[in-house]
Amino acid sequence: MPKKILIANRGEIAVRVIRTAREMGIATVAVYSELDRNALHVRLADEAYALGGETAAQSYLNTDAILNVIRTSGADAVHPGYGFFSENADFAQAITDMGVAFIGPPPAAIVEMGDKVSSRKAALRGGAPIVPGTTEFVHTADEIVAFGKENGWPVAIKAAFGGGGRGMKVVKDAASVQEAMDSAKRESKAFFGRDEIYVERYLTWPRHVEVQLVGDKHGNVVWVSTRDCSAQRRHQKLIEEAPAPALPAGVEDAMGEAAVKAARAVGYYNAGTVEFIYQDGDFFFLEMNTRLQVEHPVSEAITGIDLVEWQIRVADGEKLPMTQSEVNALRRGHAIEIRINAENPAGGKFLPSPGTISALKTPDGFGVRFDGGYEAGDTISQYYDNLVGKLIVWGKDRPSAIARTIRALEEMKVEGVHTTIPADLAILRHPDFAAMQHSTKWVEEKLDLSNVSSNVAPGEPPAAGLVERTTTVEVNGKRFEVRAWVPESGGTAAAPRRAPRASGAATGGAATGDVVAPMQGTIVKVLVEVGQEVKVGDAVVVLEAMKMENQLQADKAGTVSAVKVKAGDKVGSGDVLVVVS
Repeated sequence: MPKKILIANRGEIAVRVIRTAREMGIATVAVYSELDRNALHVRLADEAYALGGETAAQSYLNTDAILNVIRTSGADAVHPGYGFFSENADFAQAITDMGVAFIGPPPAAIVEMGDKVSSRKAALRGGAPIVPGTTEFVHTADEIVAFGKENGWPVAIKAAFGGGGRGMKVVKDAASVQEAMDSAKRESKAFFGRDEIYVERYLTWPRHVEVQLVGDKHGNVVWVSTRDCSAQRRHQKLIEEAPAPALPAGVEDAMGEAAVKAARAVGYYNAGTVEFIYQDGDFFFLEMNTRLQVEHPVSEAITGIDLVEWQIRVADGEKLPMTQSEVNALRRGHAIEIRINAENPAGGKFLPSPGTISALKTPDGFGVRFDGGYEAGDTISQYYDNLVGKLIVWGKDRPSAIARTIRALEEMKVEGVHTTIPADLAILRHPDFAAMQHSTKWVEEKLDLSNVSSNVAPGEPPAAGLVERTTTVEVNGKRFEVRAWVPESGGTAAAPRRAPRASGAATGGAATGDVVAPMQGTIVKVLVEVGQEVKVGDAVVVLEAMKMENQLQADKAGTVSAVKVKAGDKVGSGDVLVVVS
């Protein structure tokens, strides 16, 4: 069993791993960027080390910096979490070559299954049907246009080394291909460090059903549960459930068996998820995520299995503690997970909302769990994923779980940033969701969010008098904390945090011609120039925030009279980017 685990990640998943490791008597090491200097995962770990930099590329995707911390800290195991390096075979191999345990699958399996193209080939070897698409990378827009003409539009351009909807673009015609391909490659490179892409047919009204599995180094593989993740926006999940409801008899078992066969085809061990598209009684292999998924807690809730503990034990060479029949016997009830994201869902736009959380009250009660990566006073940066935390609720059946989830969401309070909670409640209360009539396209194409609003309440001013402050000191990159009681406004105490201005809200009222940044972010591309004629709704600027690209549009027709930004510029909420006269 490892004595010290380094978590090569941040936020909620780093906190999740730290807690299980502590229960197992294992010490933990956190790493952090400049912006995460006082983050929750840093405060909870036994040791913490600075990586430097602000962006993911400068910090959490800096291989040399992380490997150096492994050596310095003496960690004998590494948990990659999800995202970042979790599906990077080179990173896994570098750790293995150091004699350090990688708490994940073998590098060879990551190569084959982490690459969505070769994973489709592996699925075929395992007997799982695949969605029609390319089994090689695509390099040009012409290849994508040719695929669309042969297989029909729309088609999905997807990151070959990604997941979670990052680097995925859906195109409806040939004219949109080049821009969508460029955007998919940029997002994939920013989030996963790779920009290879492939294409596949985009089904019209599918459900997203996946299978959680775990394998050991002795050839044993079990599937833990199915999950339905069809409530999505921007191809990223909002709500996940276990088990996947309303499947015809025999389909769930068939999916589980197909997932196990696909895993065995590549010699897979540790935790992984095989994703399927389900439509009209048929299911197709979509991809395999060679890591722990964001939504793994719903599988835990209906089985009582701590999947992180299983990951650690399997990485140490232990056999799986249960057979398939024993796992099957554990499943009971229904579980729902709500991803609480810092986004403004008003009007169905889901605009990123970075900022400081001035207040955070999480719900409680029977069957309720919250996995969070932030506390009140913490800042959600534009440079990272916007997941605040996950609400996981268990009920004896699906209607009970839905009712309990609604109650819990109504109790939850987040101030300082917008969140997706209003949209989550709209989904849970909708009869289509109750009747399992929704699909992966339902939120964006059918759900009416025109009356949904998200208001950011200001935080309370700090109390006067003597307060406890924590000062962070770094010695050779290692983090230490010193606590002291100091006057509120004096000494070496940090300045009180100010309540942030609202960010992420769409501008309202009459058209002004000013195209304004709805949130802080980075300009990726300017699509217009001075003197150009534009129509209402024409995209003028591409703004990246929280690893998502957002096209900002002209609110009136006219001539571009000023362009105030260029690619690479960092902007704040409310900044005027382009003026249309």
